[in-house]
Amino acid sequence: MQALGDFKLPQFFNYPPYFTLQPVRDTRDKQIQLWKELILDYCRTQKIFVIGLEEEFPLFANPAIERSLSHEAREAFLSALVSEAECLNVLVLLKTGRAEWLDKGHKKCLLLWHRIQDWADIILNFVRENGLEDGVTTIEEMRSGIESRGTELHGIDRTILMRALKLLENKGKLAIFKGTSTDDEGVKFSV
Repeated sequence: MQALGDFKLPQFFNYPPYFTLQPVRDTRDKQIQLWKELILDYCRTQKIFVIGLEEEFPLFANPAIERSLSHEAREAFLSALVSEAECLNVLVLLKTGRAEWLDKGHKKCLLLWHRIQDWADIILNFVRENGLEDGVTTIEEMRSGIESRGTELHGIDRTILMRALKLLENKGKLAIFKGTSTDDEGVKFSV
């Protein structure tokens, strides 16, 4: 089985037709589902939060079989993740999806391998595990501090972290306060 570093790639990654958008609807639907799962799994294990459509991305090419995804295929797979987010958003009335475009030109895609509510739950577990129930910490400490090392919060994309914190703030679990710079923005928990 082929791997990218320590990430094991699925069998279909070595199958050339999966690097070309399939014309038959059922086959394309299966292809899109496999790619969505692969993209999310890879990004989760490698802690990748943003994919640039125009940028090099390891999953979008397989040198072993001399294949790479076309721009159209890349956009189709990422758009499928975004569409899933939009459909779920309408049904649940919360941002519960898997991805969203960060720009109107659809050049950068934010991956939500955990939904915002799940990130909020991860934050609450982090707070409890580190005895911060009535404490204060900076947002940067949550993203890159000693306590966050080895947790899913370490290295989290700031946009995702802020959305999860705002969700918790709306539920009365914390208060976000501004500092003089983004490095000293803080959070006071009341869990």
